[in-house]
Amino acid sequence: MDEGISIIIPAYNEAGIIGQTITNLKLALEQIGEIFEIIVVNDGSSDATAEEAAKTGVKVINHPYNKGYGAAVKSGVKEAQYNWLGFYDADGQHTPETFISLIPYVKDYDMIVGAREGYRGPAVRQPGKKLLQWIANYLSDVKIPDINSGLRLVKKELYQRFFHLFPPQYGWTTAITLAALKDDFSVKYVPIAIRPRQGGKSQVRISDAIRMFMLILRIILLFSPLRIFMPLALAFFAFGAVFSVGELAFFGKLGKAEIIFFTAAFFFFFFGLLMDQMAALRREAKRN
Repeated sequence: MDEGISIIIPAYNEAGIIGQTITNLKLALEQIGEIFEIIVVNDGSSDATAEEAAKTGVKVINHPYNKGYGAAVKSGVKEAQYNWLGFYDADGQHTPETFISLIPYVKDYDMIVGAREGYRGPAVRQPGKKLLQWIANYLSDVKIPDINSGLRLVKKELYQRFFHLFPPQYGWTTAITLAALKDDFSVKYVPIAIRPRQGGKSQVRISDAIRMFMLILRIILLFSPLRIFMPLALAFFAFGAVFSVGELAFFGKLGKAEIIFFTAAFFFFFFGLLMDQMAALRREAKRN
């Protein structure tokens, strides 16, 4: 690629693997003649993560305490000098070859994502991930192969456009994926395989899944609110219609419940329509 890549590696208690991760990635990129920099963000580790990363000669940013994955990414992006941002996990799940497989697509796309196939992490988390994936696919009206892959290349301009939407914890990958797709950026998914993590323990918690669900709702409300309000309007209208048939059949007149259901249906429809128009105007204003 003509431009260089600023590769951000967030790390928390990965002293045992971070040095090898960086060395392998550097060697692979040097062999193909890529212009790059690697920025490691030590997110308040209690071990020697910062010292091991510094030994490889890359830039290391230290957080005084653990701020979260999204916050670590933001710190790295602020220091990035190139117009392409690369994101790579510190725990040994990714290989340099999978990262390099994304590079050929930079001329035609705004974001290239490594879509995980086969092993995608601990089995206990997969049902929850699949549910969130289904919700995101439905609400965005786009089939997304992998909504929260940590291996990706992103134009800095794209990242900065939606910077304010990204949470400090987990979820920024989901946010940028939905925002990019709904705002008509070009996104490419490249099939990749990952390995079981080689380093420290995962910091993902059940509360992160709840935050992820709320984040998906927020993003869709910003870009396509009718995807939420139209089903609500139809559901209330359907309830009103069913109750109306029953009331007319047995009592010959409509009751209060039907009026409430129909009123709610019209409210959700017109409120969703208004929000959809506001979302369209907001996007147009940003483009201009």
